[in-house]
Amino acid sequence: MCQNNLSGNLPTTFINGSSLRSLNLYGNKLEGKIPRSLANCKELQVLDLGDNHLIVTFPMWLGSLPELQVLSLISNELYGSIQPSIHEYIDPSIEAPSYCGAIYHQDSITVSTKGLEHEILTISYLYTVIDLSSNKFRGKIPSIMRDFIALHILSLSHNGLKGHIPPSFRDLSSVSSLDLLGNQLTGDIPQQLVSLTSLSFLNLSLNHLRGCIPQGPQSHTFENNSYEGNDGLHGFLVSKSRDDDRPLDLCID
Repeated sequence: MCQNNLSGNLPTTFINGSSLRSLNLYGNKLEGKIPRSLANCKELQVLDLGDNHLIVTFPMWLGSLPELQVLSLISNELYGSIQPSIHEYIDPSIEAPSYCGAIYHQDSITVSTKGLEHEILTISYLYTVIDLSSNKFRGKIPSIMRDFIALHILSLSHNGLKGHIPPSFRDLSSVSSLDLLGNQLTGDIPQQLVSLTSLSFLNLSLNHLRGCIPQGPQSHTFENNSYEGNDGLHGFLVSKSRDDDRPLDLCID
């Protein structure tokens, strides 16, 4: 039901014991709140309500959905803080049963990754996505994001998040795309970020970060604009788009 010009409010009644596994209403004109009765859909694995006109604080009650693995609320008008108990919403250690082999959700969702919106046609059972970009969230990034061992895409771009990048992000061993563009983040860039071997896209632009740009095994994979708009950063920027190092100024620790 994505991109069908649906308007009005979301249905308010989802019955207890529903076998609904995927709800994709991306790209409509839906308004209002996310219905609390979705908590009755205990088998829900994919929830994509992106690119609508929903106005609500972070839906804490999603914690009652034990199978939820993909959460995309991109481009709405959600506000307030991202609750520190977000780890209750998506099982961070979810693993496919050994007798099932490789399992895929037969869904398509649109997520913000590598600076653009992309459609993912099939999603591995072990593929976790959190996309809360282009909303009005405030406050700090919860440090418990590190608990998501299967997290592949994390996008919190274009919000009003403050504080430091949690050093605990070093534990995101499976993350391939991390987008924090366009917030109000301060402090240093954790050195551990550039040592994440799966990380191929990093965007920290348009924040208030300072200190030395860290160098590590993944530095050459990042785009030239990964650090733009942070007046307090200095050091050498190495990018996959150039063969040479681009000196900003000498970084001496």
